[in-house]
Amino acid sequence: MTAAAAVVGTAQREAWLRGILPPVEQVRPGLWSIPVPMPRNPLRYVLVYALALDEGLALIDVGWDAEESWQALVDGIRATGHDITEVRYAAITHLHPDHFGLAPRLRAVSGATLAMHAADATLLGHHTPADRADTEDLWARQLTRLGAPRPVIDADPVDLVRFGPGESVDVVLRDGDTLDLPGWNLRALWTPGHTAGHLCFVDDTAGVLLSGDHMLPRISPNISTVPGELEHPLHRYLLSLAATATLPDHEVLPAHEYRFSGLADRARGLLGHHEERFAEIVADVRAYPESTAWEITARITWSRPFEEMRPRLHRLAVRETDAHLLVLADRGEVRSTGGHPDRWVPTTA
Repeated sequence: MTAAAAVVGTAQREAWLRGILPPVEQVRPGLWSIPVPMPRNPLRYVLVYALALDEGLALIDVGWDAEESWQALVDGIRATGHDITEVRYAAITHLHPDHFGLAPRLRAVSGATLAMHAADATLLGHHTPADRADTEDLWARQLTRLGAPRPVIDADPVDLVRFGPGESVDVVLRDGDTLDLPGWNLRALWTPGHTAGHLCFVDDTAGVLLSGDHMLPRISPNISTVPGELEHPLHRYLLSLAATATLPDHEVLPAHEYRFSGLADRARGLLGHHEERFAEIVADVRAYPESTAWEITARITWSRPFEEMRPRLHRLAVRETDAHLLVLADRGEVRSTGGHPDRWVPTTA
């Protein structure tokens, strides 16, 4: 685990330590953080950010699709002096359900313009049952190749909330685009890795980076190989981190946990964390050649005992190991024997 960042959101951190929701906070004039709960999830809540406009509000992310989450969003917006019907615009950092989940309901209630990167928006199109069956088959074949056991292969995935037939985002954001939000100098920063279309949002005037899941104060975000998405997600994530480290030293407003400072130090810390992970995996492959990704995953260290993880978390873990192995293969430190399942051997003794 990486070293913790310098805490700015002290009330948020105290709430995190106590296992409760943090308060709605005004972190800049006209900019609030709103905690929206994630039922039955260890991350507990997502931080939605509300920005005051000349008329109404804009949001960065919207929260999980659950009734208690919706009510928390409604109440949080009310605490800013606005109503949910006044939301005019919502920019989504990425497609995961804790960030996008309430977007269709928000648009139905307020008519808000929805904005995302195209690489994630295309994956949220309406899918038929046949499409879902094809996706699950693709995932099963990947997990079999990684050597995962049957309970992990068969675990129910977390379904994405999707657009209805014929619906999509209203605005496709690209790297460097300025958001059409009067009173703000907010631009999109494409940071692929956690997802193909992950976006951060930078406002140099306000001195903030809204980092989504790209950069969190305490933990490293999951970077996994997912069929049909980024081919080399960890490689892209490391490049995104390196680019982030060159930004001005803005306060970081993440989607989870609490606000922090020391942006470049945090980016370098996360890069260092992955180098330590690479070294651990190479050492494991040398000690146990011909291992599958699953066997490696079961032996390396995690933030909690591996045997206590649920099958869904095992699925994330083995895909994360796979992402590391792909980078190590590109570096020439390990190679696959090409079997089924794949087995890994060191390239040098």
